[in-house]
Amino acid sequence: MDIILIIIAGLVMLLGILGSFLPILPGPLTSWFGLLLLHLTEAIPMNKSFLVITLMIAVFIWFLDYIIPAIGTKRFGGSRYGMIGTSIGLIIGLVAPIPGGIIMGPFLGAFIGEVINQSDTKTATKAAFGSFIGFLTSTFIKFVVAVIYLGLFIGMVWDYKNTIFQ
Repeated sequence: MDIILIIIAGLVMLLGILGSFLPILPGPLTSWFGLLLLHLTEAIPMNKSFLVITLMIAVFIWFLDYIIPAIGTKRFGGSRYGMIGTSIGLIIGLVAPIPGGIIMGPFLGAFIGEVINQSDTKTATKAAFGSFIGFLTSTFIKFVVAVIYLGLFIGMVWDYKNTIFQ
C-alpha cells in the first residue's frame, strides 16, 4: 500500500509542477498534497510541523498568485479588464497550438482587455507589459516552490528507500 501511495504522491507532485503554469491548478498547493500523501505512508515518517510549515508556504504563494499580477497591472497603469484579459489570454495560449502561446497569450489578452476598456494603444501596451511581468513573476515563484517540494519528496523517498522496498 505504501508504494501505491508513493506513486500517487509522485504523480500529484508532477501535477503540482504543471499547476505552476496552468491557471486552473494551484501548483504549490497541489504539490503539498503530494507531501501529505507521502506523510500517510507508514514507511516514511514525517514531522507534522514540516507539513504545517510547507502548507503555510503553499497557501501564502497561492494568495500571492492573485496579488502579483494585479500589482504588475496596476503599477503599469492597467485596469481590471487587463487582468481579465491576461487570464483569458493565458487559457487560449495554453490551448492554441501556437509556439509561445503561453507567453504571448497573457500579453495579448491584457492588451485586448485594455483596448476594450477604452484605453489608448500606449496605455494598453504599458498595462499589458505590466500584467505580463506580473504573470511571469507569479509563475516563476510557483514553479520554484513546486520544484522545491518535489526535491523534498524525492529526498524523503530516497532516504527511506530501504524501508519502502522491504
